[in-house]
Amino acid sequence: MKRSITMPVLSDTMNAGRLVRWVKKVGDPIKKGEAVTEVETDKAVMEVEAFHEGYLVGPLAPEGSEMRVGATIGYIADSPNAAAQAAAEATPPLDAAAASATQNLAPSTSPGAAPAQPRPPTPSCAPPLEPAEERVRASPYARKLAQTLGVDVTQVKSEQREVHADAILNAARHSPRPDLDAGPPYRVERASSVREAVARNMIGSLATPTFRVTARLPLAPLTAVSKDAEMSLTLLLARACALTVKAHSLFNAVYTPNGLALRERVDIGIAVDTPDGLIAPVIRDVAARPLAELAADWRGAREKAASRRLSTQDYQGATFYLSNLGMFSVVHSFDAMLPLGAAAILCVAAADGERTSFTLGCDHRVLAGADAARFLKTLAEWLANPRKLTE
Repeated sequence: MKRSITMPVLSDTMNAGRLVRWVKKVGDPIKKGEAVTEVETDKAVMEVEAFHEGYLVGPLAPEGSEMRVGATIGYIADSPNAAAQAAAEATPPLDAAAASATQNLAPSTSPGAAPAQPRPPTPSCAPPLEPAEERVRASPYARKLAQTLGVDVTQVKSEQREVHADAILNAARHSPRPDLDAGPPYRVERASSVREAVARNMIGSLATPTFRVTARLPLAPLTAVSKDAEMSLTLLLARACALTVKAHSLFNAVYTPNGLALRERVDIGIAVDTPDGLIAPVIRDVAARPLAELAADWRGAREKAASRRLSTQDYQGATFYLSNLGMFSVVHSFDAMLPLGAAAILCVAAADGERTSFTLGCDHRVLAGADAARFLKTLAEWLANPRKLTE
C-alpha cells in the first residue's frame, strides 16, 4: 500500500511551495515525524514531516519544482518489497497540472536572438463605463478600485452575484505585462517565493485607504542610550512604539467587516532586509516583557531571517509595524505600504542634522489625522526620555 505525501499548507498566504530538496531518497526507511523533504514557502525554507512510517517511494516531484498546495509530491510504502517494486515500475511522472506555471521559465536570449514574446499589454487605466460595464453588478468601491488598478470589470469573475473588492484584487494579481519587445534582449529569472509573496501582499494592501503624517524628531538621545546599553537601536525604537501604542489603543486595532478587532497585546513586526526580499519577523508583547528577553528574541529573529528559517509563527500576527532605514545615510524620508492586519506602520529615516523624519502610515478606516498627531507626540516624549525604555 502506498500513501501520498502532499504539499502542505505552511503559511496562511501559501498557495504553492517550491521543493528545495529531498532529505531522503527512494527506498529509505521513514519514521513518523521524520523530515522527508524541504519546501520553500513564501517566507522561509521549512521541513515537511512524514505522517506515516514506511519507505520512500517514487515517483517524486523533482527538486526545484513548484507544486500547488495539496498536490502529491511523493509516496510512502508499507514495506521494503513494495518500495522496491514501486521503484522498478515505470511509473509516469506526477500530474503535470500540479506544477505551477512559473516552473517553465522563458529562456535566456542572446543579442542575435529574438526576445521572448510577452503577452500584449492591456490598457493601464480602465476606460469610462460602457453599457456592457454598466450591466455588470459591482459595488461602487469595487468599480473605483478597478479604475485605480486598471482592471476591466466586465472580465472579472466572481462567485457572488455582485463583484466586490476582493475579486478586483484577485484580477489585479494577473497584471498586464510590460512590452519587452520595444527594449533590448532579455531573460526571465524566476523570483524567490519571498518576493512573490511581497508582490501579492502589496497588491492586497492597495485596498487599504491609507494616509501619512511625518514628524521631525530628535533621535540622538535614543542613539546614545543604545550605545551605552549595547542594545539594538531598532529594538529600542520598537519598544518606544509599543509603549506609545499601549497609550493609544486604536493603533493596536484592525478593521474587519464586522467592526474593529481590538488586540490585547502589542506584537510588532520589524522589517528586515534579506537577499531574497523584505520580511518582518514579529516580536511578541513588546510593551510588557523585559527588554533582555526582547533582545534575545530580536537576535534570534534576525538570525532566522538571514538563514531563511523563520517559521509561520515567527512572522504572522503583527499588530503594528516598524521599518527603519536609518542605517542608510542618504535616506532622509520615506514611507511604506501598510501590511494587511495592522492599522499603522512607522518608517524611520536617517538622521538629518539634529532631527530625523518619522513617517506614520495609517489605515483611515481606523485612524484619523488627529490620532496620528497624538501618537507622534507621545512617541516624541519617549524619545526625549529614552532611559525609561530600558527600565
